[in-house]
Amino acid sequence: MLAATEVEAVELCERAIESRQPHQIGVLNAAKIVNAAKDPALRRALLSCDEIFADGQAVVWASHILGQPLPERVAGIDLFEDLLDLASRKRYSVYLLGATREVLDRVVEVVEQRYPNARIAGHHDGYFSAAESAAVAQDIGASSPDMLFVAMTSPKKETFIAANQNVMKVPVTHGVGGSFDILAGKTARAPRIWQKLGMEWAFRVVQEPRRMFMRYFRTNGAFIVMVAREYLRSPRRSRLDWNR
Repeated sequence: MLAATEVEAVELCERAIESRQPHQIGVLNAAKIVNAAKDPALRRALLSCDEIFADGQAVVWASHILGQPLPERVAGIDLFEDLLDLASRKRYSVYLLGATREVLDRVVEVVEQRYPNARIAGHHDGYFSAAESAAVAQDIGASSPDMLFVAMTSPKKETFIAANQNVMKVPVTHGVGGSFDILAGKTARAPRIWQKLGMEWAFRVVQEPRRMFMRYFRTNGAFIVMVAREYLRSPRRSRLDWNR
């Protein structure tokens, strides 16, 4: 995991665009770490990323507990919006992949309104079959965007990116999860104070208690156990450092 600030992450992406070298960004939160421990395909896809940032505040806290402190959280949606701003300032092109057609159409409108100089190279909803993946990847490659934002659930987005990076050859690829829903106004993001307290997950539970309660109850509990075991095993070394 890269020990970088949000500003440094954006600078890294800008250098990748200028060099035209494909660069895959990964983000980790507590739930994804727990799921990757059980899902070899997800773990391999994450390890194929060029850089991995701490998307969850719990991951930052764990890094301090385990003696490998990260400077700050680099939330996937914040990086997404930072990169859209960069695209508008530098007139970079973007490809938007994911969400429903209705949400995607709204995201296109928002990008055009808020980031007027960002060029939209193409877009496609996230509801395509495995058999259609190659065609979607080929369309992205033919569009030759500077940045690709993938708004699909895990592990679908990670495995799609890892499997098709060589075809798409996009300088910056960023899996943004549910960020399209937030940008489109379909779902609300937690207030800033909730984010700082690492309670963004709790805000989602309040919004969707039936769907989210057991999911976060299981993954948050499992993450605490993983960190505790790692701390007791070796306080100076962390398995969260996946690049070692």
